Amino acid sequence: MWIPTEHEKYGVVLASFRGTVQHGLPLEIGDTVQILEKCEGWYRGFILKNPNVKGIFPSSYIHLKNAHVKNKGQFETVIPVEDSVITEMTSTLRDWGAMWKQLYVKNEGDLFHRLWHVMNEILDLRRQVLVGHLTHDRMRDVKQHITARLDWGNEQLCLDLVPRREFSMVDPDEISVTELYRLMEHRHRKKETPAPVSTHHLFVHMKSLMSANLGEELEVFFHIYDGRENKPLSERFFVKLNKSGLPKSPEKTERQCTLFVDLGSSDLRKDVYIVVHIIRIGRMGAGEKKNLCSVQYRRPFGCAVVSIADLLTADSKDDHLLKVYACNTESEWSQIHENIIKKANSRYNLSGSNTGLAVALQLLHGDIEQLRREYMVLFTRGVSITRKLGFSDVIMPGEMRNDLYVTLEKGEFEKGGKSVARNVEITVYVLDVDGQVLKGHVAAGAGEPGADEYHSLVLYHNNSPRWAEQIKLPIPVDMFRGSHVRFEFRHCSTKDKGEKKLFGYSFVPLMQEDGRTLPDGTHELIIHKCEENASLADCSRYLRLPFSKANLPSNNQTLKGTKESFWITSFLCSTKLTQNGDMLDLLKWRAHPERINDSLSKLKEIDGSEIVKFLQDTLDTLFGILDESSQRYGLKVFDSLVHIINLLQDSKFQHFKPVMDTYIESHFAGALSYRDLIKVLKWYVDRIVDAEHQDHIQQVLKASEYIFKYIIQSRRLFSLATGGQNEEEFRVCIHELFMSIRFFLSQESKGTSPVGQTQAVFLRAFPAVYGELLKIFTVREVAGFVRETLGSLPSVVQPDCPLDAVKLQCIAKTVESQLYINPESRCILLPVVLRVLQNHMQEQRDLVMCARILTSMLSLIKKEENGTAVNNPTEPVVSEEVELIVESLLGVLLRTILEISNRPQPAGPTMRLQFQDVTGEFVACLLALLRQMSDRHYQQLLQAFSSKDNLRDFLLQIFTVFRILIRPEMFPKDWTVMRLVTNNVIITTVLYLSEALRKNFLNDKFDFKVWDLYFYLSVIFINQPCLQLESFSPSKRKKTLEKYGDMRVMMGCEIFSMWQNLGEHKLNFIPAMIGPFLEVTLVPQPDLRNVMIPIFHDMMDWEQRRSGNFKQVEAKLIDKLDSLMSDGKGDETYRELFNSILLKKIERETWRESGISLIATVTRLMERLLDYRDCMKLGEVDGKKIGCTVSLLNFYKTELNKEEMYIRYIHKLYDLHLKAQNYTEASYTLLLYDELLEWSDRPLREFLNYPMQSEWQRKEFLHLTIVQNFDRGKCWENGIILCRELADQYESYYDYRNLSKMRMMEASLYDKIMDQQRLEPEFFRVGFYGKKFPFFLRNKEFVCRGHDYERLEAFQQRMLNEFPHAIAMQHVNQPDQTIYQADAQYLQIYAVTPIPESQDVLQRDGVPDNIKSFYKFNHIWRFRYDRPFHKGTKDKENEFKSLWVERTTLTLVQSLPGISRWFEVDKRELVEVSPLENAIEVIENKNLQLRTLITQCQSRQMQNINPLTMCLNGVIDAAVNGGLARYQEAFFVKDYIMNHPEDGEKIGRLRELMFEQAHILEYGLAVHEKFVPQDMRPLHKKLVDQFHLMKSSLGIQEFPGYVRASPVHFTNGSPRTCRNSVPNIISPDSGRGVARRSYPAVNRYSSSSLSSQASNEVSNITGQSESSDEVFNMQPSPSTSSLSSNHSASPNVTSSAPSSARGSPQMAEKHKHSRENTCLSPRERPVSAIFPNPLDPAQRVPPHQIGDATLPRSDPNLSAPDKGSAKSMRSQSPVSTSRSPQKTTVPPFTPSPTECQSTSLVSNSPVLSGSYSSGISSLSRCSVSEASGTELPASDHPPYPMPPPATLPNSISSSSDEPIRRENKTPPPYSVYERNNPRRPVPLPHSLSIPPQTDPPALPPKPHQLRTGSMKLEGTSDPRVPRPRPLPRKVSQL
Repeated sequence: MWIPTEHEKYGVVLASFRGTVQHGLPLEIGDTVQILEKCEGWYRGFILKNPNVKGIFPSSYIHLKNAHVKNKGQFETVIPVEDSVITEMTSTLRDWGAMWKQLYVKNEGDLFHRLWHVMNEILDLRRQVLVGHLTHDRMRDVKQHITARLDWGNEQLCLDLVPRREFSMVDPDEISVTELYRLMEHRHRKKETPAPVSTHHLFVHMKSLMSANLGEELEVFFHIYDGRENKPLSERFFVKLNKSGLPKSPEKTERQCTLFVDLGSSDLRKDVYIVVHIIRIGRMGAGEKKNLCSVQYRRPFGCAVVSIADLLTADSKDDHLLKVYACNTESEWSQIHENIIKKANSRYNLSGSNTGLAVALQLLHGDIEQLRREYMVLFTRGVSITRKLGFSDVIMPGEMRNDLYVTLEKGEFEKGGKSVARNVEITVYVLDVDGQVLKGHVAAGAGEPGADEYHSLVLYHNNSPRWAEQIKLPIPVDMFRGSHVRFEFRHCSTKDKGEKKLFGYSFVPLMQEDGRTLPDGTHELIIHKCEENASLADCSRYLRLPFSKANLPSNNQTLKGTKESFWITSFLCSTKLTQNGDMLDLLKWRAHPERINDSLSKLKEIDGSEIVKFLQDTLDTLFGILDESSQRYGLKVFDSLVHIINLLQDSKFQHFKPVMDTYIESHFAGALSYRDLIKVLKWYVDRIVDAEHQDHIQQVLKASEYIFKYIIQSRRLFSLATGGQNEEEFRVCIHELFMSIRFFLSQESKGTSPVGQTQAVFLRAFPAVYGELLKIFTVREVAGFVRETLGSLPSVVQPDCPLDAVKLQCIAKTVESQLYINPESRCILLPVVLRVLQNHMQEQRDLVMCARILTSMLSLIKKEENGTAVNNPTEPVVSEEVELIVESLLGVLLRTILEISNRPQPAGPTMRLQFQDVTGEFVACLLALLRQMSDRHYQQLLQAFSSKDNLRDFLLQIFTVFRILIRPEMFPKDWTVMRLVTNNVIITTVLYLSEALRKNFLNDKFDFKVWDLYFYLSVIFINQPCLQLESFSPSKRKKTLEKYGDMRVMMGCEIFSMWQNLGEHKLNFIPAMIGPFLEVTLVPQPDLRNVMIPIFHDMMDWEQRRSGNFKQVEAKLIDKLDSLMSDGKGDETYRELFNSILLKKIERETWRESGISLIATVTRLMERLLDYRDCMKLGEVDGKKIGCTVSLLNFYKTELNKEEMYIRYIHKLYDLHLKAQNYTEASYTLLLYDELLEWSDRPLREFLNYPMQSEWQRKEFLHLTIVQNFDRGKCWENGIILCRELADQYESYYDYRNLSKMRMMEASLYDKIMDQQRLEPEFFRVGFYGKKFPFFLRNKEFVCRGHDYERLEAFQQRMLNEFPHAIAMQHVNQPDQTIYQADAQYLQIYAVTPIPESQDVLQRDGVPDNIKSFYKFNHIWRFRYDRPFHKGTKDKENEFKSLWVERTTLTLVQSLPGISRWFEVDKRELVEVSPLENAIEVIENKNLQLRTLITQCQSRQMQNINPLTMCLNGVIDAAVNGGLARYQEAFFVKDYIMNHPEDGEKIGRLRELMFEQAHILEYGLAVHEKFVPQDMRPLHKKLVDQFHLMKSSLGIQEFPGYVRASPVHFTNGSPRTCRNSVPNIISPDSGRGVARRSYPAVNRYSSSSLSSQASNEVSNITGQSESSDEVFNMQPSPSTSSLSSNHSASPNVTSSAPSSARGSPQMAEKHKHSRENTCLSPRERPVSAIFPNPLDPAQRVPPHQIGDATLPRSDPNLSAPDKGSAKSMRSQSPVSTSRSPQKTTVPPFTPSPTECQSTSLVSNSPVLSGSYSSGISSLSRCSVSEASGTELPASDHPPYPMPPPATLPNSISSSSDEPIRRENKTPPPYSVYERNNPRRPVPLPHSLSIPPQTDPPALPPKPHQLRTGSMKLEGTSDPRVPRPRPLPRKVSQL
């Protein structure tokens, strides 16, 4: 039977439990569990960290702990009853544990290890606390350590600041908000600025002395020395060392270590030093030989000095090695440290090169008691204390000290009949009153115990020795009287005996007859002569003698005249003895009554330290005098008392205040004194107004606290003694005193008058009196005194009057006093306090003090409330107080916060801190006040407003203040506790105020401003970072939810409720509130979303009612979605929720259709925005980013028509392309924006990175940028069109400077087309299948333009890297629906072949391959993929019979290249190609390839004949599949012809092609023979033999007649099919091969690469292979270095001459052969080897050109006549005669200047490097004649009919009058074709063509220079010339 547990509620798991039983709950050791039920040794419950999973577990596995239960029942929570520090430690360590592991993952090793150490330390400390064996003090220290480490870790991990009191966490609900703020502020400040420590201590540990010449024992003396004052600051620390230089007593650490205590902060400066004197004990001379003499002397050894300032910077743990110096002359020993400090090098030197003193030095800071706790080991091990000379900065009462310091300064001695000076040693004894030597009372210093005597240094042969040795005489106080010190002087002989002879003595008594001790200072003592055997034992004999020369009577000339003297300096540091006679006179007043007056007068001159020594005795004396003769001495005693009281205000003596308090409580006995004290005090107060000098009166008032203490205590003693007599009289006296005080306070003072200052002095002291008055008077009486006294102050105060601030300080102290804590007195005092506060806050004065007062007031209220029981009578009192404060201060408090927040912050850091403090404190006060307010208070507050306007102003103020409170900068970022409290108060208040809003500002009284502010506040509230619980750790989230719930949901419900109340006023907030509400719905809280999303339906509904549509709602939604989702808000769940909720809501609406459309649009936008955001994450690949941006950009353009967003994304896409170096795509992208602009003067605003400028200027800038990018992308044809457009503009404005530059730029682009190499890109079809792909890719197929040199394998790898989770599909068939719907990613990739649009350019003879290559790979809409398959049964003997090809044609939505490297497939077409058609294509393509290679070989474009060799070999040998014979077997047999009668024509065509191939092969072999190198002759011979075999196998003895009649025409004398005679079956749809594979460069980049690629592709079907791994070399071109692109190109590159000019077999001999070229392997080939060599004669200028005009060349290798002939040919005959047997079939054209290919032009053309080809088909040869402005001669009709002008792609007909520009295709969007600007034909005479000798034109500037130039010229252009006005078009002014 399971029964609920009563006491067993909480426990810790002792051992892990697997939970294998039914309903078992698995437990880990250390888990904490909450127990719900129990049953026979089993518990049922849950683990606290996962409360959702409940189960059973054995009770034996659990250690039970005491716990409190809150909310008993189903939702009970358990709080363990243990030390709160332990609880916090446990939860904190759990949180840290997870974060600690993350640090390792993030590779933050340093913090990881530090945190690990701290966590271990905390665990160790936790163990100590749990064991519970610690003392109270130790427990306190441990907790302090724990909390310090917890705070450190929280700070390092950016966790929240924990408010604490006495090391325990504080529950914010248990204390006032003001108190919480104070705690937080205190912790924050503590963290920021540690409090400066005023006391410092120096730890010294003597380690050893290292020296080579030791051998004697040493004494080392340390002391602290003030270099500025030249005096010691401390006594000496004394260490004895043995002969090895190590401490003599190593086991006694207190003899090696000391603490120089009580150093003030002023002592830590550069000129304070640690001085070390070292004395050796041994023979007189350091180097003397060892003799029998056993007498030892103390002799100087060395000195070391180190500055204390050096210790502040050095590492505290370092040992210091101090250099030891010795005197040059022994007589200067006493000054050696001064000389070292002054660096007087001549007076000292190093005592040895390797002599050093090893010492550990460390500065410790803080109170000595604190150090005892922190450095416990130090004190337990033993350390001696070395005191300061004199008292420390602060004297503590109870400190016992009685030390007399005597310094042996110097002596003057006579020779005494000796020939040399004496070696004098002094022996010091202390003798008591009986003449007995005091044992152990002579100390050389701290560290060693005191001795009976002290022996001084001996200075060798010196009659005026200076010792400067300090000794300490710690004589007990009771032995001082009658004691004296005796100094005996001995001469130390250096003879064999080494005896010491006494020759004199001096003495000094320690106390004078009158009880005064020996005064401090230097004393010159008399040296009395005596012999060794003289008896000094009887001291009474010499004590009668004079001891000091100062004390000698004037008649004693004999002693005064002696030269011998001895000087000492004495210094007494005693807490009991005095050297002051006046002090003694006062204390002995009864012995000399006549001196009382004098003594009282002199008291003020006595040093304070003397008075505090005898404080109690002095006070007894004063009150004794007062009791005996109050009439006579009353005033003087009062003044003396005031002096002593004010003395204790001094910081040095402030610790003696408790001594006086104790005296008053325990020792004071003046029961009658109160009368005299009151009388004198009143007398002083009454004189204030009239007195001229207020100083003394101010001193009296300053002491009023203690005067009242004496008055009250005296009265209490009197009452006690007399049973309360004269009570009424006393009360009357006090009332009269207060009347006098009130009178003097009520005087108005002008400015800083003396009375005003006196009033201020009294007010400062007044609050301290309250406590004393309460001892006799009731609380109400005292409160009455205070109220009347404060109320008597003048109400009107001068501005800047100091009294005002003092009055406020007085009120602050009053509020903080014991009196105010009592509720009874609070009722009386509160109105006074509130009145003063209100005045100050309204005038914005002394705000810091106001904040302090308010804080104290509100803290008390909270305390009161907490301390009350249920039926406590003070409850209504508290409520009334809150009511009073609200009434007086709420409004002014709000205004103050607004004022402060809007004020500019002051500059200084201290000022800024103060500024922040005051803001924070006022905010805390406001929150505390609002938290105290109940329903009744709110009702009263709202009813108190006299008018709606006042209420409106209040609401506006409070909402604005709340908005300020929500700001992130309001509190430091780790103050989450404070922020949560703030939010809790705000939401509570808003719930109260929203009711007032509904009642007062709806319907006809609607106020938009208040409602608007309310909604904005609510939105900001919900969006605060500190309320986003999702970002919290689980434990923090749980705590927050338990304490406050999810405040976002509460506020969301309130917004919804308020919105519903608005009715038709909702229209005021549409569309303004759409953005804010949308932001709220994006918060990832399901409940909040469910509440808020329906508001959009409401908005749509109201907007529909108002305007019949909801365009505004749609526009605003779309605008805001973009910015919000870019900031990281929103998710897929939100998209689905938004869609489903709104669709459900609009089901029944009349406008349902348009609503569904809007929701669908917004949902689709969200999909794209979410994809965009995911793609833009760091680390994503550029391809994904670009694709996503294109998708979004198109969506904005096509579906949303949002022009500004569209343009923004254009520029985002442009930047992505530039980053990825896709320059062509970047140009196309920017062109989108360019096309939106017109050539107009309309001004455009500043936008993105564009300045404010005219539309014309922006378009010009865009044009130049696009041209530059087209140039970099090697898409020069497109750049030319834009250059022309710009040139037209410049020309229309007569801006010839820029026109010239533009023409030169255009010319340079033409040069680059002819001279520079372009790579031919590969194209790949990619299918993205499966639901896991982003929306813009999902289940779509694209064609992608590959990167340079990128083959299928590389592309496939790149795609798989971009989508690492994708699976590559291994087939090319279309996938089925299961793949489409799969929750995975599938990639299908294969290569496709482009189908060029500009077939006429590609098929035209004489167009150079450089030009053709552009049209092959640019503006491609359609791509083809061929898949071979066998239909029917496959013939194993001849597979060609059944080999069909499945041809897929893909049409794209846009042409490539465009704004992206890939575009989506729009349409798929599938056709099947029969085996016969396939055979025709294969042979035709092979013929084209052969033809091309032969042409290249003849024109010497190939430096290597290998490609031709391999191709001929592949066709003739046909070793793999039997070559043409297989086709004959398949298609020329009777069966096939009978079965396929419809293929008769095709069979004929196949036969023609086979014969043509044979013809080409024969010609090819002839060419091959001419160029084949010697080593390949055998192969050539083999090929010729095989060719004859092949001919015979075809049955060809002679070529048929029709072949002979129309021999194959080769452009340059090589065989080529005549286009008229042989019908061309290569259509754009069927002219390409199948699968593209990776081929060697020789085949891939031949000039007729269309045909070569086709044949290569087909060869994959037939199995033929002509590939070779060899790559041939081309010479580096000297002229191309400036034009080389960043990308290397194919080695097989056409020359810059047109193909018709590439030489023929009939060429002159000097042009036939190129120089011998060595073959280079691809690795060795230089980059420049990819360019043709202009110096090669065969490549340069052929003597004859077929079918094209002769182009003049400026060739440095031509002789002068040659150049002339070239020029004459150019000018005389535009058409040259052909030297080939075949007549030309190409119409002649007049050359234009643009065709002039001068080397100098090339070298001077502007260089714009780039990569990637892309382009435009506008440069066919047909346009040349029109461009030059000449017409075709009438007689030169072409042999075949010319096509009509409309069929010429992008060309202009021969008529110069009517410029017509047509396109051969519908232009793709986003292409340059869209510009249809008509060009005016500008006729150019023949003479304008550039002659070879002319200087090259100047380089045009870069595009941005062009723009500025054009703008400059524009300003100076002729104003009469009207600019052409384009048609106006409505484009936003972007």
